[in-house]
Amino acid sequence: MTRPAVALSIAGWDPSGGAGLAADLKTFRQRGVHGLGVLTLVTVQNTRCLKEVRVLDARLVRDELKTLLEDFNPGAAKTGALGSPEVVEAVADAARTFRFPLVVDPVMVSGTGTRLLDKDAVAIMRLRLLPLARLVTPNVDEARVLSGRPVSKPSDFADAARAISDQGAGAVLIKGGHAGGRMAKDFLLYDRKNYVFSRPRIEKRAFHGAGCILSAAITAELAKGLDVLKAVRAAEDYVHRALMKAVRLGRGSWLVPQLP
Repeated sequence: MTRPAVALSIAGWDPSGGAGLAADLKTFRQRGVHGLGVLTLVTVQNTRCLKEVRVLDARLVRDELKTLLEDFNPGAAKTGALGSPEVVEAVADAARTFRFPLVVDPVMVSGTGTRLLDKDAVAIMRLRLLPLARLVTPNVDEARVLSGRPVSKPSDFADAARAISDQGAGAVLIKGGHAGGRMAKDFLLYDRKNYVFSRPRIEKRAFHGAGCILSAAITAELAKGLDVLKAVRAAEDYVHRALMKAVRLGRGSWLVPQLP
């Protein structure tokens, strides 16, 4: 039997299963990768609202990471919602020892609008975590914060991606699903070249967890040994197919199924 690749997610818990660590681990499995999980925070939420966030003590997060990495050697890792300056520091300290690619999904606000990362934590992320990232995957709003530039339309993506890359990130994928227009466009800056991934926008649906699933799928492909461009291409195709089969299991946002 072939040994599967191993990928690590450092993220929060969404009890609906649509986003965060639950979605990451399901995505890893569907992409043929064994998933490891480090929990950073717990949310009280469903597909309609987020009622409460409890961030774990940073010492516990450090211990989770240390204990897992004493036993496993992941092929890649990703971060999701980190929740506090102290947890960002803990993850950055651990990431300095990583000998494998790190994908930073800089989750700042939940899909329902609740802030998950304050200004101090964002500042630490920019200073300490972005320079360690093989790839950063902000959405439009997160790209605006990280770059300090306006990002309101696809033509703004290149300047914002360069500004984020200048902070030390190896590559930048700006997720343009919320930017408007008939086509949904994601913009990748990799190896000093620009790539655009376009797909017809799926109208009249609010998706829950699509960004988490995309970054998890990329992480899984990196864990298998693909380079960033090939990993992003494979993940973009996977997520587009999944979005086409999204289901509304609750009364709020549509959930994105994990596909084989």
